[in-house]
Amino acid sequence: MDRSVKAELRSLPRSLADLVAQHLVASGRFLDDDPELAYLHARTARRLAARLGGVREAVAITAYLAEHYDEALTEFRAVRRMTGNHEVLAMMADCERALGRPEKALALAQDKHVRDLSEPTQMELLIVTAGARRDMGQTAAAIQVLEVPELTKRTRAEWLPRLRYAYADALAAADRTEEALIWFHRAAGADADGSTGAAERAAELEGLEFTDLDEDIEDEEFDEAGSATIVEVDETDTEDNFGDLNEDESDEDEDSDDENLAESELAEEDAAAGDLVDAEDDQPADEDDEPVNKDEDSDVTEVVAEEKPEKPEQ
Repeated sequence: MDRSVKAELRSLPRSLADLVAQHLVASGRFLDDDPELAYLHARTARRLAARLGGVREAVAITAYLAEHYDEALTEFRAVRRMTGNHEVLAMMADCERALGRPEKALALAQDKHVRDLSEPTQMELLIVTAGARRDMGQTAAAIQVLEVPELTKRTRAEWLPRLRYAYADALAAADRTEEALIWFHRAAGADADGSTGAAERAAELEGLEFTDLDEDIEDEEFDEAGSATIVEVDETDTEDNFGDLNEDESDEDEDSDDENLAESELAEEDAAAGDLVDAEDDQPADEDDEPVNKDEDSDVTEVVAEEKPEKPEQ
């Protein structure tokens, strides 16, 4: 967080200052990836502390990046009035262009404070001014605006590829294709991260098809990974299927073994029972057995009588 914003927060009660600071930090965190969410955090901070210039500037910048140009323009004006910061002039002019008012954008480019701006802001304002001229159909004037010594400056500043790209684009719009191609290449040479797309524009003018090697490599890796995944899944399914078949066969074998064992046991029991019956049938009746005592219990007598048949009378 900027020191000037921290100094402004000290004017608030501690608990309120902490809450506003949290929203400002969150706004800055989401600024590149999710400008709309950053804008919502900044608006919440403004609701809590609308009199702080740093808070209003956060709302203005996030609204500008989230393309809420009307609100961004209002907040930028508030920032200039509250803080005296004129570095927002380039973004204000761009808001006017986005709202379809190129004349007002040109008027802001003539502001008396332009000469006091930092070099990056002056270069951005030149690009916006050239765009406003093109919006009005004044392509030659746009080219003239951008023909500044900074075009050939040796620097790694972020504005250099943007300035060269704007100049090349204006040349292409004026059908000065050969010159445009030169400056697109120069813009691409200064654009380390490829944010301007100058290399693609140069390829288009040369009639070439621009190929992103990184995407091709990623696609090939994806295809290889996809094929490998399919093979692995097939092998796994096959193993599982064979495993299920083996388990079924094992279960069937176990069931068959159990049935055979049960049959064997039954056969043995039947054989034993048959032997016992045969032994009883083969045993001769003993005629010398002593007569049964009539005085014994009647139940015993009945049992013996049932087991031993009576002899026929002679």
